[in-house]
Amino acid sequence: MKLTDEEKAMADGRDGPGVQKAMDLLIRYGEALDAERLVETRNVCGMITMSMPVQRSFAERKGGMDAALSEFGLDSSEAVEIPRFRAATHHLQLGFDTNHPELTGADEQSMQFYRKSEVHAAKLGAQLMNTCTPYQVGNVPTRGEHCAWMESSAVIYCNSVLGARTNTEGRESTFAAAITARIPYWGYHLPENRFATHLVELDVDVATTEDWGLLGYFVGETVQDRVPVISSKRGLSRVPNLPRLKHFGAAASSSGGVELYHIAGVTPDAMTVEQALGQKKPVEVIRYGEAERLATYEKINAFGKERDIQFVMLGCPHYSLEQLWEASVLLEGRKVHENCRLWIFTPHAIKALADMNGYTKIIEAAGGVLMTDTCSSVSKSVPPGTRAAAVDSAKQAHYLPAMLGVEAWFGTTAQCIEAACTGRWTGGLQ
Repeated sequence: MKLTDEEKAMADGRDGPGVQKAMDLLIRYGEALDAERLVETRNVCGMITMSMPVQRSFAERKGGMDAALSEFGLDSSEAVEIPRFRAATHHLQLGFDTNHPELTGADEQSMQFYRKSEVHAAKLGAQLMNTCTPYQVGNVPTRGEHCAWMESSAVIYCNSVLGARTNTEGRESTFAAAITARIPYWGYHLPENRFATHLVELDVDVATTEDWGLLGYFVGETVQDRVPVISSKRGLSRVPNLPRLKHFGAAASSSGGVELYHIAGVTPDAMTVEQALGQKKPVEVIRYGEAERLATYEKINAFGKERDIQFVMLGCPHYSLEQLWEASVLLEGRKVHENCRLWIFTPHAIKALADMNGYTKIIEAAGGVLMTDTCSSVSKSVPPGTRAAAVDSAKQAHYLPAMLGVEAWFGTTAQCIEAACTGRWTGGLQ
Protein backbone atom coordinates (compact mmCIF):
# COMPACT_ATOMS: atom_id res chain seq x y z
CA MET A 1 0.00 0.00 0.00
CA LYS A 2 1.06 3.57 -0.68
CA LEU A 3 1.38 5.46 2.59
CA THR A 4 1.74 9.18 3.13
CA ASP A 5 4.65 10.48 5.17
CA GLU A 6 2.27 10.94 8.12
CA GLU A 7 1.04 7.36 7.83
CA LYS A 8 4.59 6.03 7.56
CA ALA A 9 5.52 7.89 10.74
CA MET A 10 2.54 6.40 12.59
CA ALA A 11 3.43 2.92 11.29
CA ASP A 12 7.07 3.37 12.37
CA GLY A 13 6.08 4.09 15.96
CA ARG A 14 6.46 7.85 16.15
CA ASP A 15 3.22 8.19 18.15
CA GLY A 16 3.66 5.19 20.39
CA PRO A 17 2.88 1.46 20.29
CA GLY A 18 -0.92 1.87 20.32
CA VAL A 19 -0.96 3.89 17.10
CA GLN A 20 1.69 1.60 15.61
CA LYS A 21 -0.44 -1.50 16.32
CA ALA A 22 -3.49 0.20 14.80
CA MET A 23 -1.57 1.12 11.64
CA ASP A 24 -0.19 -2.42 11.34
CA LEU A 25 -3.73 -3.79 11.51
CA LEU A 26 -5.03 -1.34 8.88
CA ILE A 27 -2.12 -2.01 6.53
CA ARG A 28 -2.61 -5.78 6.74
CA TYR A 29 -6.35 -5.31 6.30
CA GLY A 30 -5.91 -2.99 3.33
CA GLU A 31 -3.43 -5.29 1.61
CA ALA A 32 -5.85 -8.20 1.98
CA LEU A 33 -8.47 -6.06 0.23
CA ASP A 34 -6.03 -4.92 -2.49
CA ALA A 35 -6.58 -1.34 -1.40
CA GLU A 36 -3.98 0.99 -2.93
CA ARG A 37 -3.98 3.40 -0.01
CA LEU A 38 -5.69 4.58 3.14
CA VAL A 39 -8.15 7.46 3.34
CA GLU A 40 -8.62 9.92 6.18
CA THR A 41 -11.79 9.52 8.20
CA ARG A 42 -13.09 11.67 11.03
CA ASN A 43 -16.28 9.71 11.62
CA VAL A 44 -16.20 6.24 13.21
CA CYS A 45 -19.01 4.06 14.56
CA GLY A 46 -17.95 0.86 16.28
CA MET A 47 -18.04 -1.34 19.36
CA ILE A 48 -15.80 0.47 21.83
CA THR A 49 -17.07 -0.49 25.27
CA MET A 50 -16.90 -4.08 26.55
CA SER A 51 -19.51 -6.15 28.32
CA MET A 52 -19.01 -9.80 27.38
CA PRO A 53 -17.84 -12.31 30.02
CA VAL A 54 -14.87 -13.33 27.86
CA GLN A 55 -13.73 -9.70 27.75
CA ARG A 56 -14.17 -9.32 31.50
CA SER A 57 -12.20 -12.48 32.15
CA PHE A 58 -9.43 -11.35 29.81
CA ALA A 59 -9.19 -7.92 31.45
CA GLU A 60 -8.98 -9.50 34.90
CA ARG A 61 -6.29 -12.00 33.88
CA LYS A 62 -4.17 -9.87 31.54
CA GLY A 63 -3.95 -6.47 33.18
CA GLY A 64 -7.02 -4.34 32.73
CA MET A 65 -8.94 -2.41 30.07
CA ASP A 66 -6.02 -1.57 27.81
CA ALA A 67 -5.01 -5.23 27.66
CA ALA A 68 -8.55 -6.24 26.71
CA LEU A 69 -8.83 -3.44 24.13
CA SER A 70 -5.48 -4.48 22.64
CA GLU A 71 -6.76 -8.03 22.22
CA PHE A 72 -10.34 -7.37 21.12
CA GLY A 73 -9.89 -3.99 19.43
CA LEU A 74 -6.46 -4.26 17.80
CA ASP A 75 -6.03 -8.03 17.43
CA SER A 76 -2.80 -7.71 19.44
CA SER A 77 -1.65 -10.32 21.94
CA GLU A 78 0.75 -7.68 23.26
CA ALA A 79 -0.95 -5.28 25.66
CA VAL A 80 -0.30 -1.65 24.75
CA GLU A 81 -1.53 1.64 26.15
CA ILE A 82 -4.51 2.78 24.09
CA PRO A 83 -4.14 6.46 23.10
CA ARG A 84 -6.95 9.00 22.86
CA PHE A 85 -8.93 8.73 19.65
CA ARG A 86 -8.07 10.97 16.72
CA ALA A 87 -11.41 10.52 14.95
CA ALA A 88 -14.84 11.35 16.32
CA THR A 89 -15.90 7.90 17.49
CA HIS A 90 -19.39 6.74 18.38
CA HIS A 91 -20.21 3.58 20.29
CA LEU A 92 -23.01 1.39 18.93
CA GLN A 93 -25.42 -0.88 20.80
CA LEU A 94 -24.73 -3.34 23.63
CA GLY A 95 -25.74 -6.89 24.46
CA PHE A 96 -28.14 -5.73 27.20
CA ASP A 97 -30.27 -2.82 28.35
CA THR A 98 -28.43 -0.86 31.04
CA ASN A 99 -31.74 0.31 32.55
CA HIS A 100 -33.33 -3.16 32.55
CA PRO A 101 -30.37 -5.57 32.72
CA GLU A 102 -32.52 -8.29 34.30
CA LEU A 103 -34.79 -8.41 31.23
CA THR A 104 -31.88 -8.93 28.84
CA GLY A 105 -29.94 -11.45 30.91
CA ALA A 106 -27.11 -9.29 32.31
CA ASP A 107 -25.82 -10.17 35.77
CA GLU A 108 -24.30 -7.76 38.29
CA GLN A 109 -20.73 -8.67 37.35
CA SER A 110 -21.40 -7.84 33.70
CA MET A 111 -22.95 -4.52 34.67
CA GLN A 112 -20.03 -3.53 36.90
CA PHE A 113 -17.51 -4.44 34.20
CA TYR A 114 -19.48 -2.53 31.57
CA ARG A 115 -19.62 0.59 33.74
CA LYS A 116 -15.83 0.52 34.14
CA SER A 117 -15.46 -0.01 30.41
CA GLU A 118 -17.84 2.88 29.74
CA VAL A 119 -15.77 5.27 31.84
CA HIS A 120 -12.59 4.10 30.12
CA ALA A 121 -14.09 4.49 26.63
CA ALA A 122 -15.32 7.99 27.42
CA LYS A 123 -11.82 9.01 28.54
CA LEU A 124 -10.48 7.79 25.21
CA GLY A 125 -12.98 10.06 23.46
CA ALA A 126 -15.84 7.71 22.59
CA GLN A 127 -19.32 9.18 22.24
CA LEU A 128 -21.53 6.73 24.17
CA MET A 129 -24.57 6.70 21.92
CA ASN A 130 -25.38 3.00 22.49
CA THR A 131 -27.57 2.70 19.43
CA CYS A 132 -27.73 1.03 16.02
CA THR A 133 -29.08 4.34 14.64
CA PRO A 134 -26.36 6.93 15.37
CA TYR A 135 -27.80 9.18 12.66
CA GLN A 136 -30.92 9.65 14.83
CA VAL A 137 -28.99 11.09 17.76
CA GLY A 138 -26.47 13.47 16.24
CA ASN A 139 -24.02 11.61 14.01
CA VAL A 140 -25.07 12.84 10.57
CA PRO A 141 -22.10 12.79 8.15
CA THR A 142 -22.27 14.94 5.04
CA ARG A 143 -22.49 13.80 1.43
CA GLY A 144 -19.14 12.46 0.28
CA GLU A 145 -17.66 12.22 3.78
CA HIS A 146 -15.48 9.16 4.35
CA CYS A 147 -16.61 7.15 7.38
CA ALA A 148 -15.77 3.87 9.11
CA TRP A 149 -19.01 2.37 10.38
CA MET A 150 -20.17 -0.99 11.69
CA GLU A 151 -23.78 -2.30 11.82
CA SER A 152 -25.50 -3.23 8.58
CA SER A 153 -28.60 -1.02 8.92
CA ALA A 154 -26.46 1.98 9.92
CA VAL A 155 -24.03 1.45 7.04
CA ILE A 156 -26.74 1.29 4.39
CA TYR A 157 -28.40 4.44 5.77
CA CYS A 158 -25.05 6.26 5.86
CA ASN A 159 -24.21 5.35 2.26
CA SER A 160 -27.63 5.71 0.70
CA VAL A 161 -29.68 8.33 2.52
CA LEU A 162 -26.85 10.59 3.70
CA GLY A 163 -24.58 10.04 0.71
CA ALA A 164 -21.51 9.52 2.91
CA ARG A 165 -19.03 6.73 2.15
CA THR A 166 -18.33 3.63 4.19
CA ASN A 167 -18.07 -0.11 3.91
CA THR A 168 -19.41 -2.49 6.53
CA GLU A 169 -16.49 -2.52 8.92
CA GLY A 170 -15.73 -4.73 11.91
CA ARG A 171 -14.80 -4.14 15.54
CA GLU A 172 -11.06 -4.20 14.89
CA SER A 173 -11.00 -1.99 11.79
CA THR A 174 -13.23 0.66 13.38
CA PHE A 175 -11.14 0.64 16.56
CA ALA A 176 -7.95 1.11 14.55
CA ALA A 177 -9.66 3.87 12.55
CA ALA A 178 -10.60 5.65 15.77
CA ILE A 179 -6.95 5.69 16.85
CA THR A 180 -5.44 6.67 13.48
CA ALA A 181 -8.25 8.51 11.64
CA ARG A 182 -7.58 6.22 8.67
CA ILE A 183 -9.39 3.37 6.90
CA PRO A 184 -8.54 1.42 3.70
CA TYR A 185 -9.69 3.18 0.53
CA TRP A 186 -11.71 0.51 -1.24
CA GLY A 187 -15.29 -0.61 -1.93
CA TYR A 188 -17.84 2.15 -1.48
CA HIS A 189 -15.21 4.78 -0.76
CA LEU A 190 -14.43 4.67 -4.51
CA PRO A 191 -16.82 6.76 -6.68
CA GLU A 192 -16.89 4.17 -9.47
CA ASN A 193 -18.24 1.49 -7.13
CA ARG A 194 -21.21 3.57 -6.04
CA PHE A 195 -23.20 3.41 -9.28
CA ALA A 196 -26.28 1.21 -9.40
CA THR A 197 -26.03 -2.18 -11.07
CA HIS A 198 -29.71 -3.26 -10.97
CA LEU A 199 -32.89 -1.33 -11.76
CA VAL A 200 -35.98 -2.13 -9.69
CA GLU A 201 -39.14 -0.77 -11.31
CA LEU A 202 -42.19 -0.42 -9.07
CA ASP A 203 -45.54 -1.50 -10.47
CA VAL A 204 -47.24 -0.93 -7.11
CA ASP A 205 -47.39 2.05 -4.79
CA VAL A 206 -44.99 1.96 -1.84
CA ALA A 207 -46.24 4.34 0.83
CA THR A 208 -46.33 2.91 4.37
CA THR A 209 -43.50 1.77 6.63
CA GLU A 210 -44.70 -1.80 6.14
CA ASP A 211 -44.55 -1.32 2.35
CA TRP A 212 -40.97 -0.11 2.54
CA GLY A 213 -39.97 -3.02 4.77
CA LEU A 214 -41.48 -5.49 2.30
CA LEU A 215 -39.78 -3.82 -0.67
CA GLY A 216 -36.43 -3.79 1.16
CA TYR A 217 -36.69 -7.49 1.93
CA PHE A 218 -37.53 -8.25 -1.72
CA VAL A 219 -34.73 -6.08 -3.06
CA GLY A 220 -32.08 -7.52 -0.73
CA GLU A 221 -33.02 -11.09 -1.52
CA THR A 222 -33.05 -10.34 -5.25
CA VAL A 223 -29.86 -8.31 -5.75
CA GLN A 224 -27.88 -9.73 -2.79
CA ASP A 225 -24.74 -7.56 -2.42
CA ARG A 226 -25.17 -5.42 -5.54
CA VAL A 227 -26.40 -1.82 -5.81
CA PRO A 228 -30.06 -1.30 -6.75
CA VAL A 229 -31.79 1.85 -7.94
CA ILE A 230 -35.54 2.04 -7.26
CA SER A 231 -37.80 3.78 -9.75
CA SER A 232 -41.53 4.22 -10.18
CA LYS A 233 -42.92 5.22 -13.57
CA ARG A 234 -45.98 6.78 -11.96
CA GLY A 235 -43.94 8.30 -9.13
CA LEU A 236 -44.08 7.67 -5.42
CA SER A 237 -47.32 8.82 -3.81
CA ARG A 238 -45.38 9.83 -0.71
CA VAL A 239 -41.70 10.64 -0.28
CA PRO A 240 -40.34 8.15 2.28
CA ASN A 241 -39.41 9.65 5.64
CA LEU A 242 -36.62 8.58 8.01
CA PRO A 243 -38.45 5.56 9.55
CA ARG A 244 -39.41 4.22 6.12
CA LEU A 245 -35.93 4.53 4.66
CA LYS A 246 -34.51 3.10 7.88
CA HIS A 247 -36.73 0.00 7.66
CA PHE A 248 -36.15 -0.38 3.91
CA GLY A 249 -32.38 -0.41 4.37
CA ALA A 250 -32.45 -2.68 7.41
CA ALA A 251 -34.54 -5.23 5.49
CA ALA A 252 -32.36 -5.05 2.35
CA SER A 253 -29.17 -5.57 4.35
CA SER A 254 -30.72 -8.56 6.17
CA SER A 255 -32.28 -10.59 3.36
CA GLY A 256 -29.26 -9.77 1.20
CA GLY A 257 -26.01 -7.90 1.67
CA VAL A 258 -26.98 -4.50 0.29
CA GLU A 259 -24.78 -1.68 1.63
CA LEU A 260 -25.86 1.03 -0.83
CA TYR A 261 -29.06 1.74 -2.74
CA HIS A 262 -30.54 4.62 -4.71
CA ILE A 263 -34.12 5.85 -5.04
CA ALA A 264 -34.62 8.00 -8.11
CA GLY A 265 -35.54 11.54 -7.12
CA VAL A 266 -35.06 10.87 -3.40
CA THR A 267 -31.54 9.84 -2.39
CA PRO A 268 -28.65 12.28 -2.94
CA ASP A 269 -26.80 10.40 -5.70
CA ALA A 270 -29.89 9.57 -7.75
CA MET A 271 -31.74 12.62 -8.96
CA THR A 272 -32.45 10.46 -12.01
CA VAL A 273 -32.17 6.77 -12.81
CA GLU A 274 -29.50 7.59 -15.36
CA GLN A 275 -27.40 9.39 -12.76
CA ALA A 276 -27.67 6.45 -10.38
CA LEU A 277 -26.58 4.02 -13.11
CA GLY A 278 -23.69 6.20 -14.23
CA GLN A 279 -25.25 6.42 -17.70
CA LYS A 280 -24.82 2.64 -18.13
CA LYS A 281 -27.41 -0.04 -18.74
CA PRO A 282 -28.46 -2.07 -15.69
CA VAL A 283 -27.29 -5.65 -15.35
CA GLU A 284 -30.93 -6.58 -14.78
CA VAL A 285 -34.31 -4.87 -14.71
CA ILE A 286 -36.49 -6.23 -11.90
CA ARG A 287 -40.24 -5.70 -11.58
CA TYR A 288 -41.94 -5.31 -8.21
CA GLY A 289 -45.71 -5.52 -8.32
CA GLU A 290 -48.63 -6.97 -6.37
CA ALA A 291 -47.51 -10.57 -6.93
CA GLU A 292 -43.98 -9.88 -5.67
CA ARG A 293 -45.34 -7.91 -2.71
CA LEU A 294 -47.63 -10.76 -1.66
CA ALA A 295 -44.92 -13.40 -2.14
CA THR A 296 -42.50 -11.35 -0.02
CA TYR A 297 -45.06 -10.92 2.75
CA GLU A 298 -45.72 -14.66 2.81
CA LYS A 299 -42.00 -15.46 2.86
CA ILE A 300 -41.32 -13.11 5.79
CA ASN A 301 -44.24 -14.65 7.70
CA ALA A 302 -43.41 -18.24 6.76
CA PHE A 303 -42.35 -19.02 10.35
CA GLY A 304 -45.57 -17.66 11.84
CA LYS A 305 -47.89 -20.51 12.86
CA GLU A 306 -49.19 -19.92 16.36
CA ARG A 307 -51.68 -17.05 16.65
CA ASP A 308 -51.31 -16.63 20.42
CA ILE A 309 -48.65 -13.98 20.93
CA GLN A 310 -46.43 -13.89 24.03
CA PHE A 311 -44.10 -11.08 22.91
CA VAL A 312 -44.26 -7.92 20.81
CA MET A 313 -40.93 -6.32 19.96
CA LEU A 314 -40.73 -2.87 18.37
CA GLY A 315 -37.62 -0.85 17.65
CA CYS A 316 -35.39 -2.68 15.19
CA PRO A 317 -33.68 -0.53 14.10
CA HIS A 318 -34.15 1.66 17.17
CA TYR A 319 -37.34 3.72 17.15
CA SER A 320 -37.28 7.41 16.33
CA LEU A 321 -39.17 9.95 18.45
CA GLU A 322 -41.86 10.02 15.78
CA GLN A 323 -42.32 6.27 16.05
CA LEU A 324 -42.55 6.46 19.84
CA TRP A 325 -45.22 9.13 19.45
CA GLU A 326 -47.13 6.84 17.09
CA ALA A 327 -46.85 3.89 19.48
CA SER A 328 -48.04 6.01 22.43
CA VAL A 329 -51.07 7.19 20.45
CA LEU A 330 -51.96 3.57 19.63
CA LEU A 331 -51.43 2.48 23.27
CA GLU A 332 -53.03 5.33 25.19
CA GLY A 333 -55.88 4.12 27.37
CA ARG A 334 -55.20 0.44 26.59
CA LYS A 335 -53.50 -2.41 28.46
CA VAL A 336 -51.04 -5.02 27.29
CA HIS A 337 -52.59 -8.50 27.61
CA GLU A 338 -51.64 -10.43 30.74
CA ASN A 339 -50.10 -13.23 28.65
CA CYS A 340 -48.04 -10.90 26.47
CA ARG A 341 -45.04 -8.60 26.93
CA LEU A 342 -44.33 -5.43 24.94
CA TRP A 343 -40.75 -4.19 24.61
CA ILE A 344 -39.95 -1.06 22.60
CA PHE A 345 -36.30 -0.19 21.91
CA THR A 346 -34.89 3.29 21.28
CA PRO A 347 -31.61 5.19 21.80
CA HIS A 348 -31.28 6.43 25.39
CA ALA A 349 -31.00 10.00 24.08
CA ILE A 350 -34.40 9.64 22.42
CA LYS A 351 -35.82 7.98 25.53
CA ALA A 352 -34.95 11.15 27.45
CA LEU A 353 -37.10 13.10 24.98
CA ALA A 354 -39.85 10.49 25.24
CA ASP A 355 -39.77 10.93 29.02
CA MET A 356 -40.16 14.69 28.62
CA ASN A 357 -43.01 14.34 26.12
CA GLY A 358 -44.96 11.84 28.22
CA TYR A 359 -44.62 8.95 25.76
CA THR A 360 -42.74 6.77 28.26
CA LYS A 361 -45.50 7.28 30.84
CA ILE A 362 -48.18 6.20 28.34
CA ILE A 363 -46.21 3.11 27.27
CA GLU A 364 -45.52 2.07 30.86
CA ALA A 365 -49.10 2.76 31.98
CA ALA A 366 -50.23 0.32 29.29
CA GLY A 367 -47.82 -2.31 30.62
CA GLY A 368 -45.08 -1.90 28.02
CA VAL A 369 -41.39 -1.33 28.67
CA LEU A 370 -39.36 1.34 26.86
CA MET A 371 -35.85 -0.07 26.55
CA THR A 372 -32.49 1.24 25.34
CA ASP A 373 -28.97 0.28 24.28
CA THR A 374 -29.80 -3.07 22.62
CA CYS A 375 -32.54 -5.17 20.96
CA SER A 376 -33.66 -8.78 21.08
CA SER A 377 -31.42 -9.95 18.24
CA VAL A 378 -28.30 -8.35 19.76
CA SER A 379 -29.05 -9.32 23.37
CA LYS A 380 -30.47 -12.68 22.24
CA SER A 381 -33.20 -12.28 24.82
CA VAL A 382 -36.97 -12.51 24.77
CA PRO A 383 -39.40 -12.87 27.68
CA PRO A 384 -39.41 -16.37 29.19
CA GLY A 385 -41.97 -18.64 27.60
CA THR A 386 -42.01 -16.82 24.26
CA ARG A 387 -43.09 -19.10 21.43
CA ALA A 388 -44.51 -16.55 19.00
CA ALA A 389 -43.67 -12.86 18.60
CA ALA A 390 -45.03 -9.96 16.57
CA VAL A 391 -42.71 -7.33 15.05
CA ASP A 392 -43.01 -4.39 12.66
CA SER A 393 -39.48 -4.90 11.36
CA ALA A 394 -38.74 -7.22 8.45
CA LYS A 395 -35.17 -7.41 9.74
CA GLN A 396 -36.29 -8.69 13.13
CA ALA A 397 -38.73 -11.14 11.52
CA HIS A 398 -35.76 -12.47 9.55
CA TYR A 399 -33.50 -12.87 12.59
CA LEU A 400 -35.70 -13.98 15.51
CA PRO A 401 -36.62 -17.46 14.21
CA ALA A 402 -33.02 -18.28 13.29
CA MET A 403 -31.35 -16.80 16.36
CA LEU A 404 -33.85 -17.57 19.12
CA GLY A 405 -36.06 -20.29 17.68
CA VAL A 406 -39.32 -18.36 18.11
CA GLU A 407 -42.04 -17.84 15.53
CA ALA A 408 -42.32 -14.31 14.19
CA TRP A 409 -45.20 -12.41 12.62
CA PHE A 410 -44.43 -9.28 10.60
CA GLY A 411 -46.95 -6.49 10.17
CA THR A 412 -47.72 -2.85 10.80
CA THR A 413 -47.09 -1.07 14.07
CA ALA A 414 -50.85 -0.88 14.63
CA GLN A 415 -51.19 -4.64 14.10
CA CYS A 416 -48.37 -5.28 16.57
CA ILE A 417 -49.93 -3.02 19.20
CA GLU A 418 -53.23 -4.80 18.69
CA ALA A 419 -51.50 -8.14 19.20
CA ALA A 420 -49.87 -6.84 22.39
CA CYS A 421 -53.24 -5.76 23.79
CA THR A 422 -55.24 -8.83 22.75
CA GLY A 423 -52.59 -11.54 22.93
CA ARG A 424 -53.58 -12.65 19.42
CA TRP A 425 -52.15 -12.06 15.95
CA THR A 426 -54.89 -10.95 13.56
CA GLY A 427 -52.73 -9.01 11.12
CA GLY A 428 -52.65 -9.40 7.38
CA LEU A 429 -51.28 -7.70 4.29
CA GLN A 430 -52.90 -4.30 3.84
